[in-house]
Amino acid sequence: MISLGSISIWCVVLWGVGLGLGLGLGLVVSDPQMNMLNKGCSQYNATNFSIFNRNLNATFVDLRAQFTSNNYFATAQRADGTDPVYALAQCRNYLSNSDCIACFDSAAARIRNCSAANGARVIYDGCFLRYESNSFYSQGTLEGNFGICGNQTASSAAATGFESSGQALLQDLKVATPRINGFFAAITKEVVVGNGVGQIVYGVAQCAGTVDRQGCQDCLDVAYNNIEKCLPSTEGRAIDAGCFLRYSEEAFFADNQTTNILPFLKEGGSSRTRAIIGGVVGGGILKNGKIVAVKRLAISASRSAKADFEGEVKLISNVHHRNLIRLLGCSSNGPELILVYEYMPNSSLDKFLFGEGRGSLNWKQRFDIIIGTARGLAYLHEDFHVCIIHRDIKSANILLDGDFLPKIADFGLARLLPGDQSHLSTKFAGTLGYTAPEYAIHGQLSEKVDTYSFGIVVLEIISGLKSGEMTQDPEAEFLLKLAWKLYESDRHLELVDDNVDPNEYNGEEVKKIIELALMCTQSLATSRPTMSEVVGMLKSKGNREHTRPTRPVLADSHQRFPDDTSTSGSSTSNATASISHISAR
Repeated sequence: MISLGSISIWCVVLWGVGLGLGLGLGLVVSDPQMNMLNKGCSQYNATNFSIFNRNLNATFVDLRAQFTSNNYFATAQRADGTDPVYALAQCRNYLSNSDCIACFDSAAARIRNCSAANGARVIYDGCFLRYESNSFYSQGTLEGNFGICGNQTASSAAATGFESSGQALLQDLKVATPRINGFFAAITKEVVVGNGVGQIVYGVAQCAGTVDRQGCQDCLDVAYNNIEKCLPSTEGRAIDAGCFLRYSEEAFFADNQTTNILPFLKEGGSSRTRAIIGGVVGGGILKNGKIVAVKRLAISASRSAKADFEGEVKLISNVHHRNLIRLLGCSSNGPELILVYEYMPNSSLDKFLFGEGRGSLNWKQRFDIIIGTARGLAYLHEDFHVCIIHRDIKSANILLDGDFLPKIADFGLARLLPGDQSHLSTKFAGTLGYTAPEYAIHGQLSEKVDTYSFGIVVLEIISGLKSGEMTQDPEAEFLLKLAWKLYESDRHLELVDDNVDPNEYNGEEVKKIIELALMCTQSLATSRPTMSEVVGMLKSKGNREHTRPTRPVLADSHQRFPDDTSTSGSSTSNATASISHISAR
């Protein structure tokens, strides 16, 4: 019995030792590399298997969905009832997306054999999967780490050269990988034999995406000590809770998958982030052909810019969900603060509602954007280990991928809500027109502020009208007031964008979504649904809910709401003055 974690006691099963590990893995066109290295089950069972199994199933569905979106790393949590589940899965970056998914599917099937165990993990050459009943994401090195050595040794003529080259390769991986954004490196070294050149040695290092740089470094230090003992064996692996290290004389990744680690071996270290930034700021395209998006913040433009930058990096680097934008790198050198994100080819939602793409979204696309955004917010509020309030949900901060699926972006204003507090009292920061009245006027911040903003965005998606602009209605109403007026007279469908084909949607379903948006914008924060409840209502079919929304706080039609003005850091008194025309009738 070996302890593999601070949360659970594990029974460890090693596979493949002495059964062909030394044979190597010749690279083929498609190879998910499902050679099992380790499988472990907790000795403790879930207290309520039904609840636990439901949570486990939900996390696995979420993980797989993230992998189908071309991710190589995914986390998912479900905390319903007494038996929460925290899960993490990661593929080696050199796998194709299809091989990554195949490896994950196999791991998910294998890990089911642990039955009601409240923790388990499966590790293949190509991927790993782990779940626990408590959060383990920050774990790097733990007791139970080990090395696996192949059963073949380099020939006597090559042994010395292979050992020295292997040590150099492993040392380079240990030093460089923690400095690389994403904590992954694949490299090769030539094995010198006498006066000539012998074979190539291949090596890979990877840390879990949830550990920090120091955790990655500590883990690889231990892994290096475990794997170095294998030399001059022609193959070796080291496994720990938060990292993986491997070398082999056989190629197990393609030549075009190698990482240039030279910039990360220099004194004082550099980072892949800086290397990426240097290539991106001038052109939007990396050397490997990957397109990324760059967000620049001029330090001189705002005193709070650096604080916003640091806050955004800390938050977004730890959250992983298919409906949240993924941070790839950052830089605070020079006159600008720079964030590098995954590229969204269809830009932001506001462009398709109010800009050059206005009227081009069909009903299915609009509905998918609504429910995807709701899922992203539900994750932030309820499924992450601490509640995150975005504070600036608006159409411009919802980005669209190539399939028009949404990802919430811009976490510069996000705040954490401690579990023992119902709300925070803070200065207003956000965008007027999307902000809940209790926050804009009184500085009372809770997750229901995001719910309110979501409701406004839903009305924009349905109508194609901007919340902060007066409609073309003869009485010149603002969007929320218009929606409420139409709802009161059971004329919901008059709100739907004329560009949407009526044959594409069910009228009763659209009415239900409009009523849901109005429930999200009710004046009392406690009356608004949680975002998980919103997701449930959006997914439900059939008759409209019997719960009727109460009247929201409405703006007077004769005064103009400030037009999409971000007021990050402005005081509560200023925000109150700016929206003094708001009244509840």
